[in-house]
Amino acid sequence: MKQIFIALFGACLLSGCATIVGDDTQLIQVNSDPAGADFQVKDESGRVVAQGKTPQGVTLAKSDGSYFGKKSYQVTLSKDNYSPVTLPIKANANGWYIGGNIVFGGLIGWLAVDPFNGGMYTLKPKETNAILAPQVK
Repeated sequence: MKQIFIALFGACLLSGCATIVGDDTQLIQVNSDPAGADFQVKDESGRVVAQGKTPQGVTLAKSDGSYFGKKSYQVTLSKDNYSPVTLPIKANANGWYIGGNIVFGGLIGWLAVDPFNGGMYTLKPKETNAILAPQVK
């Protein structure tokens, strides 16, 4: 039992806490009122990474794989006879990165492991709820 604990503790020291418990992608729910709107999700470079009709969930990367490379997105929703709406989705450091590395990962987790993995981030909001306004004719 002691050897298992030592092995697990050693693994934690050699990795980041957020990397252990977090994923590098996250499901974001795209909703609109009225439903059935077309949407496009573009990343910070303007590249379309997802598209579809509401309501729909899309899986987005939280990091670009570079050092502290958090992602950000713009969701543009449109529907005939309604004004289009654009909403942001941004990545922020999560509690496992901030607090978990105090207990388990230390400097190795904070500065060497987690900054390359999207597990240290949470995309917000987790759900978009766009209200499309009818166009004035």
